[in-house]
Amino acid sequence: MRVDRFSFGSIRIDGTTYENDVVLDRGTVSKRKKKASKPFRDRYGHTPLSTEENIPWKCATLVVGTGAEGSLPVMPEVEREARRRGVELVAVPTEKAIALLKKTAKPTNAVLHITC
Repeated sequence: MRVDRFSFGSIRIDGTTYENDVVLDRGTVSKRKKKASKPFRDRYGHTPLSTEENIPWKCATLVVGTGAEGSLPVMPEVEREARRRGVELVAVPTEKAIALLKKTAKPTNAVLHITC
């Protein structure tokens, strides 16, 4: 799986362009279904990543791309769940997340926020 391009609001993976947040799970790409996290939006000022979402936990490392400006909040419950599962959680702006994905050799999944 190769991220070909990322710019605010758009990401191209293996030649396919996505204009929504994406989840990378063991070689597959799907749209991030953030509806389950919407109830937390008022608390964070932005729809956060919460454990209510279908997070791709089956990995050694979970990379969360927090957006072009790093604005995606990651709820503390996600951090606790990662520790409980023994998954290394790395939350960085999406550009850095993509760079990490390109150089990692460990089984790694990702949630990539493509706007702010």
